[in-house]
Amino acid sequence: MAGEATLGLPSFSHRENLREQVADALRAAVVTGQMEPGRIYSAPALAVQFGVSATPVREAMLDLVKQGLVEVVRNKGFQVTGVSEDELDQIAEIRLLLEPPAGATAAQRATPADVAELRPLARAIIDAAATADLISYIDADREFHSKLLTLGGNLRLVEIVRDLRAQSRLYGLSELVRRGRLTASAAEHVQMCDLLAAGDGVALEALLRTHVGHVRREWAGQGE
Repeated sequence: MAGEATLGLPSFSHRENLREQVADALRAAVVTGQMEPGRIYSAPALAVQFGVSATPVREAMLDLVKQGLVEVVRNKGFQVTGVSEDELDQIAEIRLLLEPPAGATAAQRATPADVAELRPLARAIIDAAATADLISYIDADREFHSKLLTLGGNLRLVEIVRDLRAQSRLYGLSELVRRGRLTASAAEHVQMCDLLAAGDGVALEALLRTHVGHVRREWAGQGE
């Protein structure tokens, strides 16, 4: 079956909160294109790669169905939902309206403890880029930006952005790895931490605009 293709998924055989961790990994695989639109994936086959039973994988896939990332194919499994270029443009446009101003607010509110909590995530993003571990990259990137935006105090905005990020497609990441450019993009997260520490909302807002622009252009595989 097509779903048995190796995706480079992490093993969760000795971890807790399996459903959430499996859902995060599958979501990252969808976003990066490792799980391809139109291809059928079965919960049992994916479970073998995770090293868990099929139940948490099936539950995680149903969570992704609710988000519109995959759809059920009766008696076969699940199929990744396609996203058009126009839809990706609309997602990026909304993110540009929301994230940079929220980042500016976060810079005014962040404490040294907040910044200290973000720095290991920034390092994890760089490490994942260096090892071409795209699923870990997306997972750490998602957590970093969620925590950063949470500092702004608008939790509804954080949830909206999480949903938008999940609906994005970053098919250009593999090419950036091949060209040795993903690590440079990853380093922007360290800059964000530095700007938060300095309380420089203006500069952080500008950097976030550039960062989201990267997501839609180079990261999505559109080129320069």
